[in-house]
Amino acid sequence: MANAFVAVFEILSFGAIIVLIVLGLGIIASMMGIFNFAQGEFVLLGAYITYLGHRQGLPVWVGMALAPLLVGMLGFVLEGLIIRRFYAAPIVAMLGTYALGLIIRETVRGLTGGLYLPVPEPIGGSIDLGVVHVSAWRFTIVVITILVMGACHVLLSRTSFGLRVRATLENPALARASGISTPFIYGATFAVGAALAGLAGALIVPVFTLFADLGIRFLIQGFVAVMVGGIGSFIAPVAGAAVIGALSAALPWVIAPVLADVFVFVLAIAFIKFRPQGLIAGRGV
Repeated sequence: MANAFVAVFEILSFGAIIVLIVLGLGIIASMMGIFNFAQGEFVLLGAYITYLGHRQGLPVWVGMALAPLLVGMLGFVLEGLIIRRFYAAPIVAMLGTYALGLIIRETVRGLTGGLYLPVPEPIGGSIDLGVVHVSAWRFTIVVITILVMGACHVLLSRTSFGLRVRATLENPALARASGISTPFIYGATFAVGAALAGLAGALIVPVFTLFADLGIRFLIQGFVAVMVGGIGSFIAPVAGAAVIGALSAALPWVIAPVLADVFVFVLAIAFIKFRPQGLIAGRGV
């Protein structure tokens, strides 16, 4: 019973990480029609900013708070300077984001010397849930993810910014004619997606430590989750993240981790083959 409860908790905590990354990927893909292949490196930047704050003697929480803000600002700048120029050619845009990600990753590799650098958990110890003790920090990650999901849903469905985002998503030309600054909406949306990745990196670095390839695995899983969930709504990529995150966390309990990753990707490819629109098709929040 205890082992089963621990397995369920591991699935929830790992799935929460995937959800944070996929939220950003899904928002960008739904809004702009491109996949941001630098999303994994935005995760890495969030982790690196958290590490830098800790190295400077600041509380880990301070670095974690700064990470999504700084990564979001960088995303806004990159969208305006580079990515915006390639919306008419989605393949070129994806190649451009991949090149950006490569530059970020190798820059961090040079700054860290290719080492694995630890960051302490801001909340140590464990929580007694009656049946078993679980990591307090992993439990916190799950709670923060739920709160962020709720905040994103409110932002997109209950605010004037969300209304402008949905208008631009549905009909950019009509949105421009209505006085909406679509360039700003694109930049702000990209910044939100980048900030979510930065937050994910900040939250997971105490669990996985900091290393240059930290974001690669999560990028691949996030990309697969978006494809499985579908593009065009808020809930679709979250559903995909729940499926991929659960499988990725559950299968290593019964088969070898390497085989588990392969099995997850094979299942995802087969699903996309027979349902290319994803789990949830259509537009809307």
